[in-house]
Parts: sequence; C-alpha cells; structure tokens
Amino acid sequence: MLSVVRVHLPSDIPIVGCELSPYVLLRKPDKSVINDDVPENAPIDGQFLRYKWYRIQSDKKVPVCSVHPTESATLQCLGCVKGKIPVTKSYHCSPKCFSDAWQHHRVLHDRAASAVNENGGEEDELFGRFNSSGSGVLNTGLPPSASSPNLTNGSTPLYPAAVTQRSGGETWFEVGRSKTYTPSTDDIGHVLKFECVVIDAETKQTVGHPMTLTTSRVIPAPTPTPRRMISVSGADVMGHLDPDGRISSAGTFTVVSYNILADAYATSDTYSYCPSWALSWPYRRQNLLREIVTYRADIVCLQEVQFDHFEEFFSPELDKHGYHALYKRKTSEVTHTVDGCATFFRRDRFSHVKKYEVEFNKAAQSLTEAVVAPAQKKSALSRLVKDNVALIAVLEAKFSHQGADTTPGKRQLLCVANTHVNVHQELKDVKLWQVHTLLKGLEKIAASADIPMLVCGDFNSTPASAPHALLAMGKVDPLHLDLQVDPLLILRPHTKLAHQLPLVSAYSSFARGIGPALEQQRRRMDPSTNEPLFTNCTRDFIGTHDYIFYTADSLTVESLLELLDEDSLRKDTALPSPEWSSDHIALLAEFRCKSRIRR
Repeated sequence: MLSVVRVHLPSDIPIVGCELSPYVLLRKPDKSVINDDVPENAPIDGQFLRYKWYRIQSDKKVPVCSVHPTESATLQCLGCVKGKIPVTKSYHCSPKCFSDAWQHHRVLHDRAASAVNENGGEEDELFGRFNSSGSGVLNTGLPPSASSPNLTNGSTPLYPAAVTQRSGGETWFEVGRSKTYTPSTDDIGHVLKFECVVIDAETKQTVGHPMTLTTSRVIPAPTPTPRRMISVSGADVMGHLDPDGRISSAGTFTVVSYNILADAYATSDTYSYCPSWALSWPYRRQNLLREIVTYRADIVCLQEVQFDHFEEFFSPELDKHGYHALYKRKTSEVTHTVDGCATFFRRDRFSHVKKYEVEFNKAAQSLTEAVVAPAQKKSALSRLVKDNVALIAVLEAKFSHQGADTTPGKRQLLCVANTHVNVHQELKDVKLWQVHTLLKGLEKIAASADIPMLVCGDFNSTPASAPHALLAMGKVDPLHLDLQVDPLLILRPHTKLAHQLPLVSAYSSFARGIGPALEQQRRRMDPSTNEPLFTNCTRDFIGTHDYIFYTADSLTVESLLELLDEDSLRKDTALPSPEWSSDHIALLAEFRCKSRIRR
C-alpha cells in the first residue's frame, strides 16, 4: 500500500502572500519512492492522498518583536505601555534590537508626549527615565492585562510570555484542502499545520497515520515605500491616474524595464546578507508580482525570467491583469531553469503586430564564418557564444496619441526591444558586439517602417562603457579604452561601430527642468553621464546597468519613476532584501508620441 515517507517545506518561514508547497515523499506498493501527487481521481493501488491545512490558535499568546517579526519578544517598552501606543509596537526581541531601533522608535514617544502635554499630562511619569545613550527604560513587569508568569532571560523576569484567555489546549481551524496554501492576513501571528494522509478510494477511510508538519509563525510581508512618478517638468504626478488606475495621462503610455533576478542565480552564497526566507522563490515571486502590478505599466520588459516561471507563474498571473505575454529563452541546452526576456503589454492598450527574436549565438556563428581565420574559429566561438538574446516586439496602439501623426487610417506602431547583454566584465568586446548587433537589427526595422522605438534591458554596461556610448551617442570614440579588448578583431574598423537611430536615455530627462522634485532626483544621478548612480545594488557592486532608451525624434518623456536612495537600501546591506526582491531596481518611464521630423 501507499505510505508517506516524509513531508517537509523548502522554506520554514511562511509569509502572507507567499505560497507554501510542501514536498511529500511517498513509498509505492512496489517499494519505489516518488514525490508525485496522488489525487482522488487518479489513485494508486486504490489509494490517494488527502491534504489539509490548519491555523493553530493557542491559549497562549506569544508576542512578536515589532522589528524582527520572526522572533518572539523578550522586552517591552514601558513608555509605549503608559503612552497608550499600540502595544504591538512596544515589543522587542533583545536589548540590542531595542537600542538599534531607538531613533525610529522615539518618534512614537515624541508624538505621544505631545498629545499628553497638550492635555496636561506628566511626561516624566509617562516615559520614565532614559539612560545616557538615549534608550528608554524597559518594562520588567506585566502589561496591565497580564496575569501569567513572565518569560525569563536567565534569572531576570522580562516580559509576560503568555496570557491565558481560556482553559484547554489548542484550537485548529481548517483553512485549506489542497497541497499548496497561501497564508492570509487572518493567519498573521499564528502557526500553520499541514496534514497529509493516505485514503482508501473505496471506503474513504484513513490508511495508516497522518504525516504532519508545522510552520513557524506567519508574519506579514514587508512592503517597500511606494515609489512616486516624477514629471520631468518637476511636478509630482503620483495620484494622477486614468480611469483604469494607470499612471499615464491621456495620449501617453508607460514602460517598465526590470531585471527580476532569476531563482537559479539567487543563492545564499551570493546573497548571504539576505534572509533565506526573503530569498526563496515562493516569497520573491509574489513580492515581484505585487510590485510589477502596482506600476500598472502599459508595457513591461523583464529580464532573467526563467522559462518555467514564465510558463507557470508570470504569464498566467499577468494575464489576469490584462497583459499579453511574449518570451524569448536564452539559447542554452538547459530547458526549464534557463532564463530569458519576457515582454508584456496591456491588451486594451496595444495589439501584437510582429515579433523578432535575436539570438546572438547565431550571429556569432555567421560572424566567425565570415571574418575569423579558420584556425581561430573554435576559440572565437568559445568567446562569442554566450546564449544571450533579445526580444523585439512591434505593437500597434489602440489609443490616440496627442501630437502624433493623426492621418486617417494611419496606424500608430511602436517597436520595443528587450535584451539582457552578457554579464562577464572581462568580455568588453562581446558586450559591445552584442549591442551593435542588436542596433543594426533595429536599424533594418526602422528602414522598413517609420516607427518609434524603445530599447530596454540590462546591458551589464556602465554609463562610461563603450556599449553605453554606442547607444547614447550613436558611435564609439576610437580611443575608448574598451576597444583595447578585441582579441578576435571583430570591432574593426572602429568606424563601423555606429548607428543612425536617435536614441536618448529616458532617465537623462531628470537632468533637464527645474523644481524641488527634480533636484532631489538629480542628487541620485551621475552629473557626468546624466544616468542614475545605480540600478544594481549588491554587497559587492553598486552601479548602473539598466536603461530605457527611446528615439527622441518620435517620443518625448513625460515622467519617470523616482530613483531610490542608496542610504535607504544600505540599511539592509544591499539588494535583494525583504522589501525589494531583486538585486536590480525597476525603471519606469511615461512617454508621449510626437510628430515625426522627417529625415
């Protein structure tokens, strides 16, 4: 008969919005072990599996640290208790936790003190004493409603661990009957229990004993501070939504470019500073989806999207929000875990006209056949074949563009390129060659149709690099240091490293205009390049690799998503973090089509 060998979760800390999917190992009648599901409609040897999820509500209430919600509290701030500040904000897991959080925590005291003083209260009595470091005296007794023994740290009573509400044991509330479960806000603060049992298909009776596991306490998902849209004229345009909730105004459209960090690369070795639960894919995918959906962009260009994640998650989930999906996988022999570029567009705003796929591997093979000496072909292919791709989509707008060509019957087309250039910093010649190859392909499209263009992606190239110069300036200075790396001589003559597309970086628009909002953004820009100081922020690297370029003769920038402040990110060491689930930040630009200047 069937028997459950083992049940475990890949991540042991559930979070609201993070789908829990236990691994269940089974022993079949032939003694083989499998982890396949055995539903009632497909039993094995007359037996199937039944799953149940329970929320456990105990007689004992264990307070949780207000700073580290995965930790039980051991300290309580006396000032919060007496000041009638929400009691959950008074809990801390250690003296160091309380001390580290004091500068932020004291704001709660200041607000409460102001209210008390206005009513004639005595501030000294309310907040007790403060030591020389500025930390508040901690409660070593019971909150007013507590009557149970204190939790102790060594021999010192610190804080009541439990408040008995009624006699008895635990109460289990059934919350789900599928193998997977996504905690809800009702589950916050509670432990979940998963139960798996073999059922006889005929009698519906239990066979053997249930196998169970319990999770740690459910905590709320950390949410980052919303990023505002800033008008390039200097006005804050947050809240100026269209009737469907989009941030674009009449006649404009918005575009996101975002490297979401593929799960295959999100290892604890690489990102040891990020908590393991915040690095797990079940958590990150929900956090990324929330962020992407919040932007409500008309076009979304994502990089590092694993093939299986595109098929099983992003495509169906964004479809629910009205997006049509296009995808180009890297040209690797690996299938399900290999990543690629995904472009989504809102079906009510655009229709799909044509799709082009750029495989740099194929271009590398053609190049070596044409210009590389036979003796060098093997080494040339080894250097050039890196599996990178680009996805180009030609879309037709379903809305009118103010200022655009409104000739009756004239279709308003838009070409959107989405790419992820090779990451290896020592392969400067390969990066430049890939960007040049993409631009020559876009030139051919431009020659066949007078069409506005967007070039989005992670170019793995800083603003001082040759690839950036080629994109932004249309050519590369023959004396550029990057050109010294050319072992295959594929970049010669240097005069060929040019294109005719009038590309401009969208975020350079922050360098123009006046106003306090723009001044703040300019402090987050590199004045020598007019690019963001960073779009990629890890423990070992901070700099700009991501861009949205546009053809300036046909498009104009209306507003941009504000840049993040390095200090605010560094409080968590770097990206990814519990708040931001990629090591890159999203770029978002609002564009308007304008009358074309005929060349």
